[in-house]
Amino acid sequence: MCHARAGDSTGDTMMHWTLESIPWDRFDRSKIDPELVKIVKAASLVEANGADYGSYLGSVFSDDPEFQQAARAWSLEEVQHGMALARWATLADPSFDFDGAFKRFTDGVKIETSSTASIRGSRSGELVARCIVETGTSSYYSAMMDAADEPVLKEICRHIAADEFRHYKLFYRYLQSYLAKEQVGPVRRFFVALSRITESEDDELAYAYYSANHPGESYERRRFVKAYLRRGFASYRHEHLERAVGMALKAVGLKSNGWLNAIVTGVAGRWLRFRIAQLARAGA
Repeated sequence: MCHARAGDSTGDTMMHWTLESIPWDRFDRSKIDPELVKIVKAASLVEANGADYGSYLGSVFSDDPEFQQAARAWSLEEVQHGMALARWATLADPSFDFDGAFKRFTDGVKIETSSTASIRGSRSGELVARCIVETGTSSYYSAMMDAADEPVLKEICRHIAADEFRHYKLFYRYLQSYLAKEQVGPVRRFFVALSRITESEDDELAYAYYSANHPGESYERRRFVKAYLRRGFASYRHEHLERAVGMALKAVGLKSNGWLNAIVTGVAGRWLRFRIAQLARAGA
């Protein structure tokens, strides 16, 4: 099901890659980074769970069939990301049991798919949060692509990063429509964005890391949050942060470039370096 081309809400056909598009025969075991393998495994679980997020968005936007269609297409692409990452992770580590790990993950992290109201307080807030998520994932996979030496992983990350940037534009377009109806100002949008950013240290990512890499152990939230973040943050460079900051500023209604971007990017860079050093000292 994930191999079909997906269309956006405007009726345009988006040229989309398939699992068969990936040059699997170029896989080079000698260029594998074991640390990247760990976060790829975790990412495969989160991405593969896209169907539940699609169902959640369908419930929140229950009277907007156009958006529901776009959300369904989006969720199929997210699932495909998970399948591509899982296939690569299995090549890198044949002992990786994706099905078992995915069951552990979904048993431990539940998404309320039937909610009729956004947990962000409004549909505009939900779309701001979705923009922030796509900001994070597009920069995350861009950073992973630049950090990876293994050619197949680089190609997968290139495709996923491009998809996530396109997803950001999709949600941003719908955000503009709902802002016109709901009149949600920049201050409220800022706090929604800030709240979603802080959720990068929530249980979902930590539990995915645990489920993928430590199946025989008990879950310790603080331990696995640290383990995931140290590896996830390590690949980021200035250019990844700068682009992510610009996308986040745009989502909350502020100018995406210029002095504000430079200040926020500088602060984010210093915080990231501090956090990585802190996690390293903690032995994460």
